[in-house]
Amino acid sequence: MTVHFIGAGPGAADLITLRGRDLIAACPVCLYAGSLVPEALLAHCPPGARIVNTASLSLDEIVAEIVDAHAAGQDVARLHSGDLSVWSAMGEQLRRLRALNIPCQVTPGVPSFAAAAATLGAELTLPGLAQSVVLTRLGGRASAMPEGETLENFARTGATLAIHLSVHVLAEVQARLLPHYGADCPVAVVFRASWPDERIEMATLGTLDPALGEGGRTALILVGRTLGANDFDESRLYAGDYDRRFRPVGSAPRFPESA
Repeated sequence: MTVHFIGAGPGAADLITLRGRDLIAACPVCLYAGSLVPEALLAHCPPGARIVNTASLSLDEIVAEIVDAHAAGQDVARLHSGDLSVWSAMGEQLRRLRALNIPCQVTPGVPSFAAAAATLGAELTLPGLAQSVVLTRLGGRASAMPEGETLENFARTGATLAIHLSVHVLAEVQARLLPHYGADCPVAVVFRASWPDERIEMATLGTLDPALGEGGRTALILVGRTLGANDFDESRLYAGDYDRRFRPVGSAPRFPESA
C-alpha cells in the first residue's frame, strides 16, 4: 500500500502529468482538496473508488482516512492543487504518515506561476533583465513569514516576483514594492490561471488598482521587468558562434565532436 501525493495542476483538468493521471486511475481511494482541485480529474478514478473531498476535514481526519485505507491494503491518491513543493501542506501529512510507517510517494504537478506565465505568453527570466524568479507570499493567519523573507528584501534583487495568496492585500503589495521597482514596473494579476473563468489584469505598479483584489484569493501577482518586455539581450545559447557540446564551433572547439 502506498499513498501517492499528486500535484493536480493549476486548474485545467488536462494540466496533469501522465503519471499523475495513471496513479489516480490505479488507486481505489482518492482524497482531493475540493476547494481547488477540479472535479473533472475525478473521472480518472476507477469504478467504485472511495472519493473523499478533504476541504472540510482536519489534518487528523485526513490522516484517519489514510490509516483506514492502509489497514485495508488500498493505495491512496492524495490530490493537491498546483505542485506539491510549495504551500501544499503536504509536509505535515508526510511527517504524520512517516511516523506511522505508511509508505508515501510524491508526483509533481504544474505550478500556478507556470500556468500564469503561459497564459501571458511570457518568459519570466530574460537576459539582461532578470535571471531569477522568487516565489513568495505575504504572511497570513495560517502561516507567518520568517523575519528575513520580506517583499522589500526580495525586491532589492530585481528578480521577477511571483506573489501567491496575497491578492486580498494588493494595496500593501503595491506600496511595499513601489520604492524598489518604480511606478513603471509591469504587473500582471492572473485570476484562476488555466480555469475556464481565468482573468488577466495588466498594469504597472503606479497604475495598479488595489480594488482588483477585493473579495478574491485565487490569483497570482507577477511583478518584474520581463513582463511584456521587447528590449532585452538575446541568449548566447543559440548564437551562431557559440561553442557548445552539441554544436562545436571553430578550429579548436571546447567539446570536439569525437568526445
